[in-house]
Amino acid sequence: MTATEWLLWARGPAFEIATVILVMGIIVRLIEILMLGRKENLAAPKGSATTGGLRTIVSRSVPDSGTFQRSTFTIVAGYIFHIGLFVVIFLLAPHILVFSKLTGLSWPALPTTIVDAFAVITILALIAVLINRLNNKVKRYLSGPMDYIVWALTTLPLITGYMAFHRIGFSGPMLIALHIMSVELLMIAIPFTKLSHAFTLFLARFYNGAVTGIKGVQS
Repeated sequence: MTATEWLLWARGPAFEIATVILVMGIIVRLIEILMLGRKENLAAPKGSATTGGLRTIVSRSVPDSGTFQRSTFTIVAGYIFHIGLFVVIFLLAPHILVFSKLTGLSWPALPTTIVDAFAVITILALIAVLINRLNNKVKRYLSGPMDYIVWALTTLPLITGYMAFHRIGFSGPMLIALHIMSVELLMIAIPFTKLSHAFTLFLARFYNGAVTGIKGVQS
């Protein structure tokens, strides 16, 4: 296949397949979570489930001072690459066009130079996270092959996107095709790996907060 044929395949059938797998996989994952249910609480409620759930979503998003002191690098690097991923995925003009075609929704984009800088910072943060994991005996012991696969699947679209933007290594069509295919691999992996937390994180936090909220305690 030529570079143009790869690009057409990546933009067409491959993207459709990846989108179906992502959407159906996340739907199934959410249904599984909701079907778990919870035991009926026979005690009289001492607080609000909704308030407790919303409070926990906020409180768990900001580390307490003790946790921050013990895991400063992990927390800071985590915030950097999560914010960077958000900016690159949702605030780059070509990406917004893709979302607009899929959903009909659109929003303002950041200048490409700013998004490009975020991409570099995010890549560096992810590399630093990997080095820290490899150098930390506890983290290295707790890490399995899937943890490194997830890291690679997360980092690869950033690297291929940077290469495509700066025309590094291959022709323009091939670089774009490689970038799109790396994103599609990530989309396919999300429902079946820890990456699914992108869709289940706030649901889980709300559930925990709702349970404790009913009991009148904080989570």
